[in-house]
Amino acid sequence: MAKVTVLQEVCKGCALCVAVCPKKILKLSPDQFNSKGVHPAMVTDMSQCTGCAMCATMCPDVALRIEK
Repeated sequence: MAKVTVLQEVCKGCALCVAVCPKKILKLSPDQFNSKGVHPAMVTDMSQCTGCAMCATMCPDVALRIEK
């Protein structure tokens, strides 16, 4: 199992990571805002993460970290 860490203060809520996740375990937080006033990405089920790093590759702001 891999671990995804979202750097919430770096995330701009563009949802590119959400779109490319093959397991569909990323979404924008519906009730949390960061200091930029946007909903940052969050992981819904860490146990489903395969560590493919597509989310981190797609992120233009390098707001995701993947640990295998």
